[in-house]
Amino acid sequence: MQVFNYGSINVDHIYRISEFVRPGETLASDNYRMMLGGKGANQSIALVKAGVMVQHIGRISDTDEWICRKLQGYGVGAYCLQIVDEPTGHAIIQVTDRGENAILLYGGANQSNSLNNLAEYLSNAESGDWLLLQNECNLTAEALTLAKKQGMTVAFNPAPMTAAVKDMPLDCIDYLIVNELEAEDLVNKPEISASQPDALMDELHKRYPHIKIVLTLGDQGVRYKDAEQSVVVAAEKVDAIDTTAAGDTFIGYFVQQSIAGASVKAALEMASKASAITVQTLGASESIPDMQMLLSFDFNNSAKS
Repeated sequence: MQVFNYGSINVDHIYRISEFVRPGETLASDNYRMMLGGKGANQSIALVKAGVMVQHIGRISDTDEWICRKLQGYGVGAYCLQIVDEPTGHAIIQVTDRGENAILLYGGANQSNSLNNLAEYLSNAESGDWLLLQNECNLTAEALTLAKKQGMTVAFNPAPMTAAVKDMPLDCIDYLIVNELEAEDLVNKPEISASQPDALMDELHKRYPHIKIVLTLGDQGVRYKDAEQSVVVAAEKVDAIDTTAAGDTFIGYFVQQSIAGASVKAALEMASKASAITVQTLGASESIPDMQMLLSFDFNNSAKS
């Protein structure tokens, strides 16, 4: 069994600052790093580090072939990765001393995938394979439909959330993974806000009763709801340095645990712990723990005082 991940690949330009830059303001950064990023790439790396076979579907510039080598170095399958004559997607990321981040994203090659190539790649899926996808590439709706026809298990993380998500064939989805702001946008009811996770879950389940819904709440933990059960798991208490890729790490480990047959509660707990390790290190893909590190990590010594 393997996961096909149709997702974005970005070059992240990360600047450490004291506060976010305001309109008309110029601030000096005391630290800069260029790293591999993108929700798709991060989630592929998280899956591999958790022990899952992954084929990444995406596009990068012919000037950034180092990305292909880097993904393969992690163990990500790259036969579905295309090298094209256009800019790789990239992100300008501000990270404050409190560990918060603000991101300016340019889609680039992530927005130029072709339907023929996507259909060709997904035609190689076998019974039991998964499709994981986000909302940073074009043809998201088409990918959902193709995966459904292939009989794949589909996990969708609609980030960034856009108005078009509501018009996508969400009946093709098995798992919907959202944070509180994405859930609020999807629900789109003025009386239900991001600060009301129970109401958000109830409304999402009412609209999409067949979908297994995962609602991530940062340091407030995570909630899950399907037709048979509701589960709440608290977050690990750690000192956050950089929250970049925390959600991607969570998704990678949650999918891995689900494939491995773990209970929902166990999958959420494992994914939450992996995410808690990620936020304690600066960067995206480099901050994602492997399974050995996760199982041996001492949360007692890293907990907040």
